Amino acid sequence: MWSFFHKLGSPPWLYAISGSILRWLLPITLLALFVGAAWGLLFTAPDFRQGNSYRIIYIHVPTSVVSLAAYYIMAIAGAISLIWRMKMADVAMRATAPIGAALTFTALLTGGIWGEPTWGTWWVWDGRTTSMLVLLFLYLGVVALYEAYDNKEAASKACAVLSLVGTVNIPIIYKSVDWWYSLHQPASIKFTGESAIDSSMLYPLLLMICAFYALFTCCLLMNMRAEILQRESRTGWVRKLVASKGDS
Repeated sequence: MWSFFHKLGSPPWLYAISGSILRWLLPITLLALFVGAAWGLLFTAPDFRQGNSYRIIYIHVPTSVVSLAAYYIMAIAGAISLIWRMKMADVAMRATAPIGAALTFTALLTGGIWGEPTWGTWWVWDGRTTSMLVLLFLYLGVVALYEAYDNKEAASKACAVLSLVGTVNIPIIYKSVDWWYSLHQPASIKFTGESAIDSSMLYPLLLMICAFYALFTCCLLMNMRAEILQRESRTGWVRKLVASKGDS
């Protein structure tokens, strides 16, 4: 276990293993996205209340779910960076932030598109939407903080602290519909008890959630690989890699 943990701290090893993972994960991800989107958008029946407008859940729900999970990954990477000073944890934290911001923005945008025909408004300042907006600002804050510092070690520490402090917002997002009056309905997918969504709609939704998790993983690995090459550009292994690519 510890040997694997130490390997994760090696830029050449992580770059190589991430490339191997991407070679098989990326085509599977694209296939899952295509099948899930076609299944949900084209072949499921209209909702008896919302009609066809409900179909945006196949984008809105996965982006919302994965944006929360991505924040935990960023915060864990920040904690590892602070405690053990692992460079690759810092790379993972920085690589996660723009992806999480894009997912959160998409969740907010699709939520507004869904809300207008469903609730009669594009935006409401309720607990769920407001806390999701805070999540977007936290992601953007990490991106901005890193760029604001010339000293990248100080930038990493500041970003790690912000990431850890921001984790208090995640349970607020989860429980906001239970704690405060909200136009958002309670969770439709339940791991204990019966889900409030019909199985014909549930299965493509679960597939899309899995596909978006895989998409996040692919984007994270690609961002990390780009960051590793930038940071290690003067090292021998990167020069050798560039030379081998040039010869081929």
